[in-house]
Amino acid sequence: MSENKKSGFGIPGLGKIKELQDAFQKAQQVQAGAQQLQEELEQMHIKGSDAQQLVEVVMSGNQEPRQVTIKQEALDKGAEALSELVTAAMKDAYAKSTETMRGKMEELTSGLNLPGM
Repeated sequence: MSENKKSGFGIPGLGKIKELQDAFQKAQQVQAGAQQLQEELEQMHIKGSDAQQLVEVVMSGNQEPRQVTIKQEALDKGAEALSELVTAAMKDAYAKSTETMRGKMEELTSGLNLPGM
């Protein structure tokens, strides 16, 4: 048997096994990072508001509503206008929360190159 055969270099597919082991290790690192990220997102307070800043909505990084603050001027506008202001503030907070989550996930998975993906 030649030296290459003994060391395993002549075995077809050995390189793929190494690639899969590396990918598995990276995936485990991402999983651990994802758990930490989940905890970090839960602690965030992301604020959104309507264009006039009469209503403010606070959400976690996981888009869990935390608080709504409504100024008196918003109340004075009546129920229909207040509803529109709250909706606008919620959409703003949701968009900011989504963007934050997306950015954090991209940071976490950057450099991850799994075979076949």
